[in-house]
Formats: sequence, structure tokens, C-alpha cells
Amino acid sequence: MNSINPNEFQNKTLKVRFTSSFKQLFHFGWEQALSCLFPVVIFASLAITQIIPLPFLPRYDWLLIIFLLMQWWMVHSGLETRDELKVITLFHLIGLALEIFKVHMGSWSYPEEGYFKIFGVPLYSGFMYASVASYLCQAWRRLKVNLVKWPPFIVVIPLASAIYLNFFTHHFLIDIRWFLTGIIILVFLKSGVTYEVNRIRYRMPLALAFVLIGFFIWIAENIATFFGAWEYPNQTDVWSLVHLGKVSSWVLLVIVSFLIVATLKQVKERKEVN
Repeated sequence: MNSINPNEFQNKTLKVRFTSSFKQLFHFGWEQALSCLFPVVIFASLAITQIIPLPFLPRYDWLLIIFLLMQWWMVHSGLETRDELKVITLFHLIGLALEIFKVHMGSWSYPEEGYFKIFGVPLYSGFMYASVASYLCQAWRRLKVNLVKWPPFIVVIPLASAIYLNFFTHHFLIDIRWFLTGIIILVFLKSGVTYEVNRIRYRMPLALAFVLIGFFIWIAENIATFFGAWEYPNQTDVWSLVHLGKVSSWVLLVIVSFLIVATLKQVKERKEVN
């Protein structure tokens, strides 16, 4: 009988594990890429219209047309469901209201001309918030996300409302974002999500998911401002990196988005059961 070399056995085991991990990472990345299709189109459109000016209409209006056509195609092709479209439309309205207020307060601006602007805010801007909802909805469906130890509605809804309202009220009253962050940590300390990659389920703490998504949106924000989607006061003369402190704002916005999507998903599931 041939003896087994321990080192050879260990090397083969490590190779199998590495290959398996790589396949899982590839599948996860592929599902994430498909879920990010709408944001990718937004960034590509911002870059292309910045480099190649389109005729007949201002750039902001072309962006609105492109995003509307993309939204129609995603629903028509089946990449998004009609229920997901309803959620995305809600986020479009929530985001547009926030944009109008923030531009009025001088937090940032849209300096270019456009026919389809409301109080200085181009209508295409709502799609940037809607794209976050699009990603959440698609990733939820593709990765078969399940909630673990999710807090009750009576806690989630007031918390989401308080986070959203603080984006407005902190201009007049004290900014309570860190107080809200403390409440979030307590409420979601034991909460998490499970998701499926290639028929294998994984679990992630919810707080980690919030931070990761918020950080990547901050990176996306830097790309968007570089291509002139909007500009902060310190970017008027020359582009500069968006302050790292904005990550906290995006994390809070991601939490609001996630809470709304999760709540609507649970409401739909309860209706289907009944």
C-alpha cells in the first residue's frame, strides 16, 4: 500500500479550497455586477456626455432621456419587476425632494443648463437615488437575501423616518446623526442577512453590509462629481476628493434605503401568505 505524503495531501486540500473560494467569489461578483447594471449605465452616461457633447438638448436633459430609456428597458426585458419599479419610483421621489432642499441650502449645485429642472435640480438626479434602490432590489432577488433577527415595524419605521428627516433638520437644529448611529447599533446589534451564492448560503452582520455599501457609494460619488453630475462648493474651481466624512451620510442613506426595501418586502410576503 502506498503511503500518503502529508505535505502533498495538504497542498491538494489547499488547492481545492482556493479553487472553490475563487469560484464562489466569481459567482458573487457576477451577481453583484448584474445588480449594479443601472448604476453602471449612470456612470457611463455621465462620462460619455462629459467627453462627447450631444446636440439639440443640454447635457442634463440627455441624461434624463437615457435614464428613462434604461428604466423602460430593464422592466421590458424582465431585469426588473413591476413591483421593483414601484419601489424605485418611490426612491426617485424621496431623492428628488432631498436634492431640492440640499441645493436650496447650498450644500451642492447643478451649474449646467437644462429644460427639465425643478428649483435648480435636474430631474435626472432622482435616478441616482433610484439606482441604489435598484441595486438593493436586484441583489435581494438574485442572492435570495433573508433577514435574521429583524426588528419589528414599530421600531424600523420611526427609525428610518428620523434618519431621513435629520438630513433636513440638521440645517436648523442640532445634527443627531451620531445619536441615531448609536440607536442603530443597539437595534441591529444581533441582526444580519443570509444570502446565497451558487447554492451555498452565507451570513453577514447587517452593520457591516451598511458600511460596505455606504463606502462604495462614496467612491461612486467621487466618480460622479469628477464627471460633473453635480458639484460641491469646494469643487467649483477645480475638482477635489469628496470629504471622507460624507461616508457617514451615505451609510445613513443606505440604512434608510435598506429599511424601506426590507419593510416593503416583508409587507408583500405577508400579503402572499394571507
